[in-house]
Amino acid sequence: MAFTQQDLNAVERAIASGTLTVEYSGKKVTFRQVSELLAARDTIKADLATQNPTSRPRSSIAIMERF
Repeated sequence: MAFTQQDLNAVERAIASGTLTVEYSGKKVTFRQVSELLAARDTIKADLATQNPTSRPRSSIAIMERF
């Protein structure tokens, strides 16, 4: 299965918000633990890297604030 940048964005938004449920590739998935969500992110990043091996790795940062 080929993932898209939108799939990665959805997973990263879920990680940043602390949500375990995410919708990507037309599917709604609820992960049991954050570690599973992080593993999904890594899988998607690896898949995207193989789709375009000449591109530079993309990095992102999440800023969380507690109110």
